[in-house]
Amino acid sequence: MASPLSVPSSLPAPGPAGGLAGYAEHFAETEGYLDFARFGPPSRDVLDTTQRLLEQSAHADAATVDELMGQELRARQAAARLIGDVPVEAVALLPNASTGLFHAAFGLPHGTVLVPAREFPANAYPWLRAARLGRVQPVSLEPNGYGRVTPELVRQALAAETVAVALSAVDYRTGYRADLAGIREVIGPDRLLVVDAIQGMGVADLPWTAADLLVTGGQKWLRSGWSTGFLYASPRALERLEPTLTGWTGVVDAGVFDSQEHAPASDAARFSVTNLSPVTAGAFAAGLELVLHTGVARIQAHVAERTAQLIDTVRSAGGVVLSPEAEQEHAGIVAFTMPRTEPGVVAASLAEQGVTVTVRPDQLRLSAHGSTTLAAVDRVHRALTSLPV
Repeated sequence: MASPLSVPSSLPAPGPAGGLAGYAEHFAETEGYLDFARFGPPSRDVLDTTQRLLEQSAHADAATVDELMGQELRARQAAARLIGDVPVEAVALLPNASTGLFHAAFGLPHGTVLVPAREFPANAYPWLRAARLGRVQPVSLEPNGYGRVTPELVRQALAAETVAVALSAVDYRTGYRADLAGIREVIGPDRLLVVDAIQGMGVADLPWTAADLLVTGGQKWLRSGWSTGFLYASPRALERLEPTLTGWTGVVDAGVFDSQEHAPASDAARFSVTNLSPVTAGAFAAGLELVLHTGVARIQAHVAERTAQLIDTVRSAGGVVLSPEAEQEHAGIVAFTMPRTEPGVVAASLAEQGVTVTVRPDQLRLSAHGSTTLAAVDRVHRALTSLPV
């Protein structure tokens, strides 16, 4: 019998150094798709796994449910390796990143939590809801330019009542990478670092274990579809976070139905509320295994190359780049404006060239991935240089 983390034999060896041809063959998005920071079209591996497991469930017999439930362990093992070879017991599957952030917000002891201003709403509402119940109080942290939340900025905002810092590893507006190791050092061992990794996991090689509680969804850069995600909890997080939202599957002897309240599990399983879909877990495992097989470093290098080309293209067309340009500071996102041209007009020109982007009232956002070809950059160039003067 294959181990839970056996990599499908259909996976080809990664291409030569600097190339991701073998990886790109697993995907079928349109050539001009540049919206991975919003949604990453899943691989054929994810689709095939979903179909196979659904078919297995449709022909259920006495062993089917137990066999399908093994997909959870497979996904957790892959996630543990992706984070940095942490114990699989430190990982729990989630249906989305928001669920993990609510676990943090309602599990923290009383005090204040530093949260960057203009964070993505998923990393704002949990703290607001917890504040309504008098558990913790969010304190807004104003980033420097490009959405930079630096260790020094955090240091200046720390107070005696600060119990945690919560932030995104990569800023969704500009692609700026937070210095997780530096922030971890600044806040010290007496405060928790809560990290939303959804805009960086699988595409940026960051020190993920600097976080005490790390949450991510799988629908963006991990390209595993919606309703996928995981949580990593450090020993410090397990010690300090109260399992307020723990459900029946997150306790000791969860399979014993004796009408008694059981103690929370001692590991990350305590963050489980109920059973998740084993079909989704298997699909998530397939997506994670593809990233592991290819290597985050390879994907990151390819994305960095395409990102630099997109920055040059926007600049050459007279655009203003709002993202940091240094490779070590960004993670695949190029936010920009075109002076004297409304974002909606720019978006229409991009759409005419078959380019898919994120459009917001004050900017546009391009985001490439490991399967993005140079032809996509050419499409952007044609769209921007054809704008009315």
